[in-house]
Amino acid sequence: MQDDLSSLVVALSKAGDFEEAAARTLSSLMHLTEETIAAGKYKGRAKVLRGMVHLRPSGGYLRLAILEQGATTVQSAGSAGPKGAPSLVSATAWRSVVQHGCPVFIDASLGTLRPYSPQSSENIEEQLPGSFNSQESRQSFLSRQASHVCVIPLRTVGAGLGGMISLEADCPTAMGQDFIWRDCVERLQLISEIASPYLTGLPARPVGQVEVDEYLPVVGATMASLLPILNVFAQQEESILISGATGAGKSRLARWCHSRSNRRKGPFEVLDLIAVPEELQMAELFGWKKGAFTGAVKDSLGSIGRAEGGTLFIDEIDKLSLKAQAGLLRVLEERTYRVLGDGVGDRPADVRFVIGTNADLREAVRAGRFREDLYYRINVLPLRVPSLDERRDELPMWGNYMVNRRHREQFPNGQARLTPEAEQLLSGRKWPGNLRQLDNIIRRAYTLALVEHGAVPELMLQEGHVARALEYEGRAGDAADKGASSLVEAFRAAATAFIAEARRRGTPLDLAMAEAMVGVVLGQAVQQLGREEAFRLLGRENLLKNRNHHKVLKRELEKVEALYKELGEGSSPFAALLAEDEAA
Repeated sequence: MQDDLSSLVVALSKAGDFEEAAARTLSSLMHLTEETIAAGKYKGRAKVLRGMVHLRPSGGYLRLAILEQGATTVQSAGSAGPKGAPSLVSATAWRSVVQHGCPVFIDASLGTLRPYSPQSSENIEEQLPGSFNSQESRQSFLSRQASHVCVIPLRTVGAGLGGMISLEADCPTAMGQDFIWRDCVERLQLISEIASPYLTGLPARPVGQVEVDEYLPVVGATMASLLPILNVFAQQEESILISGATGAGKSRLARWCHSRSNRRKGPFEVLDLIAVPEELQMAELFGWKKGAFTGAVKDSLGSIGRAEGGTLFIDEIDKLSLKAQAGLLRVLEERTYRVLGDGVGDRPADVRFVIGTNADLREAVRAGRFREDLYYRINVLPLRVPSLDERRDELPMWGNYMVNRRHREQFPNGQARLTPEAEQLLSGRKWPGNLRQLDNIIRRAYTLALVEHGAVPELMLQEGHVARALEYEGRAGDAADKGASSLVEAFRAAATAFIAEARRRGTPLDLAMAEAMVGVVLGQAVQQLGREEAFRLLGRENLLKNRNHHKVLKRELEKVEALYKELGEGSSPFAALLAEDEAA
């Protein structure tokens, strides 16, 4: 064991990314499990199937790695194995890991879960109430031949919980028994704790070319790393919980999941609870019979009925009343529902649920506004959508997509796009996460460009068009936006332009060239205020006293000249100033 651990530590220290560390870790865990099987009563009657690393801090899944038996590299989260999409650990298993902070053992055949207790030789069995006994969870495991599963907490520095590791085995003869988990669980836990800093700290392997479509026409680097995980989620039947800022694109992702699911030929229904009064939520969910309540003048299908055989996206789930929460929980657990006013009986709910929220549901649970059992029932496959401000690389792409889409309404074969300067202006602004706001700004800038250039097939949106569009948002022209915050934005815009230039050139642009910013600021200050006043204003009065300001100004302006020369821009605006210093 000691030699195995030493080899693992060496291998992990050489790992360059999360996927490599996950492969090394899972290989060690599966090897230990195989050795334990070979040394016990299930020798020749059990086999290890696969291991998974679920990296899922509080906001949702970040990464998922799957190692099938016999493989040496982890399976891409976006690709299915030989038998289809991988089974994922049930909501109740994750809930138990969170609450107990210890490994849990699952018997998929019986639908039972046991938290591990080292103080007791017989664990207290927990019958998974409605959650694991639901057909989705149980059949998901059994269809993969996983009769027994061990789930191990993945602890982070400071005893936090960064996710879990699951090991799946097939041993039908061990139904109703502890299998071999108790014999090796402490060694399994030790391996996971050794690997945890690498699994939670190493970057993900860069994602290759991501296919875009009508639902996700733009995919930047940040979203590209999440889509493989979401692709796995799409192929499950369990609920998906998509959280993120309003307007970040949750409904687009829900449609994307539906289009890649086994239900893609069925309907996609949306229920936005922010538009439904609390007293009508039950009716909108389940439908009603004529006369069920005042105003029910005819029968009506609810959202669940309309989504039959397909997907129901429920947005703003935190707006659901406690009464309606109880009704939804019953649907998720029993897969049946009753239409309001229908005395015939329950109907089957053949629907896959995708849930959206911009609220902190855990805080809502603590405050008593959201049922804890419902929270864990919908939190099976959670994913947090980064805000638009976290996806700045997508801003130019979204801007060009939006303006081109609008332009082709008039000119089907035409093209409209933003100039590089206009793109940089968008990228340098703060975006709280709202694609709708960006679309409004692009529409406004597009109109301004039409006013200036007329309706032409080829249209370019200039920096001025975007700047004026932003002014209407109270951003560029608002005095409250000036000062420290706008200075930071300007610096970010400059950094974005510097990086964009380096990428455009295809050859390195020395970072030292960025030091020319000091010369630009100093040169402009000298031109506006004169030398002595400029140095005083910028906190360099000591250079005036020592009469060193001429030398400093010359050095900084030479950096500006070098930058202009490197970019092929000719002389800088401060060339005359530099010539004066050299003449002196």
